[in-house]
Parts: sequence; C-alpha cells; structure tokens
Amino acid sequence: MRVLVAEDEPRLAQLLQRGLTEEGHVVDVTGHGDEAAWMAAEAPYDVIVLDVMLPGRDGLRITRDLRTSGRTTPVLLLTARDAVPDRVAGLDAGADDYLTKPFSFAELAARVRALGRRGTGAPDPELRVADLRLDPVRRRAWRGGTELDLSARELALLEIFMQHPDQVLSRTVIRERLWNLESDPVSNVIDQHVAALRRKIDHPFGRANLRTVRGAGYRLHPDG
Repeated sequence: MRVLVAEDEPRLAQLLQRGLTEEGHVVDVTGHGDEAAWMAAEAPYDVIVLDVMLPGRDGLRITRDLRTSGRTTPVLLLTARDAVPDRVAGLDAGADDYLTKPFSFAELAARVRALGRRGTGAPDPELRVADLRLDPVRRRAWRGGTELDLSARELALLEIFMQHPDQVLSRTVIRERLWNLESDPVSNVIDQHVAALRRKIDHPFGRANLRTVRGAGYRLHPDG
C-alpha cells in the first residue's frame, strides 16, 4: 500500500516511515499541514495518517477538505491522550479511526492494514490469479504449493498486479503506487523490479504470466 504520514515531530515521523516501509508499504512523509493537503490531492494514497496538531493546515481541516472534495481515502488521526474533543471532531470531520499518543508501532501498523483493507472493499484479503496466491495481511505469496521468496518491494509490486489482473499497468501508474514522490520518473528502476519479480514468479515454474506490453507497460495475464 501507499501511505502518507503527516507528523511534525521528526523522530516519530522517521520511526513511522522506517517501520511502515519495513512492512512493505511505500511511505511519503511531511511535517507541514499545507504540504500534506497538497500531497493527498496529488498522489493515490491507500491510507493517510494525520497528526491533529500540524503547523499550517491542521489534521482536522485536512480531513474535512478531503471529504468535501469527495476523496474517500481512509484517514487515521493521531491525537494527544487528553484531546477527547479532537477525537470527536476528527470522527465528525470524516476520519475513519484515531490513535492516541503514545502508542505502539504494532498497533498503528495493524490499524493501517485494517484501513487499507477497508478501502479496497474486499472482505477476503487473499488475492488469487491463476495459481498465484498472495496474503496482504501476512505479507506472503505462493505459486501453487511453493512459497515465494519476495522482497517487500517485490511483494508490493505483485500485489498491485494481482489487484488488477489482465489489465495493462503503465510505468507511471506503477511508480505512483509503489514509489514515493522523490523517485526519478525517467529511471529504469520499475523495469528492473518487474524483471526481478518475473524471475521469481514465472521462470522457475515455466510460466509467463507477467508480460510486457510494448509501449504501454505490464500485464499479469491469468493464463500463462
């Protein structure tokens, strides 16, 4: 999943970015409310984590603006322990969940995963295409009865393809979903990662599901 974290405490922001990245998510971080609002409008995030007390536009206003503009991206608000009015106002503004500080990273990560699943509307998180299976919650994937040894980025890339079987995904779409805003749009890093994924999910099994569509992008074909 792609996650936006808006938190103005540098140490906490760094911890959240590192932890969520290790969980396999693509994470953009900002410490300013106005920038967070801009980023939320520019990129297709799966979950947005907002501190209520941000400089510039605060988390409550960002949440209200998102909902007013018709954006339904799940929002998790971070609030101070004694800020009950903020929590109530946040939920009234359209936030999906809140977490009081201090909190454990494990709880935040679990809530982010839950909000991400809620955003897809999928009651069963396991994805299946041909004999490929992927469990986004446990971050594991299989081809037939063989578990695949995938890096966090490869797993996230496979998840995107399995969410859109038999659809051509352009390099731009893939970059927007799986790389942060600082990534180089002209780099061949996407081609490299797709090639590495193909070597793990197709080549050892004599299959060719992950295909290149010349001039357009890539497609995970159900038959191969």
